[in-house]
Amino acid sequence: MKVLNLRFAHDHRFEGWFASADDFESQTSRAMVSCPVCADTAVTRLPTAPRIKSSAPRRDEDSAAPSAGNELQNAWMQAVRHMMASTEDVGTRFPEEARRMHYGETATRGIRGQASREDADALRDEGIEVVALPVPAALKGPVQ
Repeated sequence: MKVLNLRFAHDHRFEGWFASADDFESQTSRAMVSCPVCADTAVTRLPTAPRIKSSAPRRDEDSAAPSAGNELQNAWMQAVRHMMASTEDVGTRFPEEARRMHYGETATRGIRGQASREDADALRDEGIEVVALPVPAALKGPVQ
């Protein structure tokens, strides 16, 4: 098993686990490796230090703190996961459902879905709060 350090657009960094270096190359050439945050498939392999399993933890691993960028990325992913778990996906019916709730035709609840820029602007003009939030493709299906 090869553990590789990967970098995607916007400096998103992750570890990738592959059966071999050839497996990584094969998956990359078929655009099967994508960033879980931005879905970018342009991946750069970063240098990876070999790991040797020992009985005692290494000192530099004990004192290494995660970077601020990684902490922010992790917090954003957790927020998106929470939003996905606590809202109903109404798909392309989003503008209609938002209006129905706003005008008291249905119970207020957390919803998410798709709306064109024009629809979102029209909702805002009606006093309905709308926030555009890009959701990583990896979170749209079952999360492993």
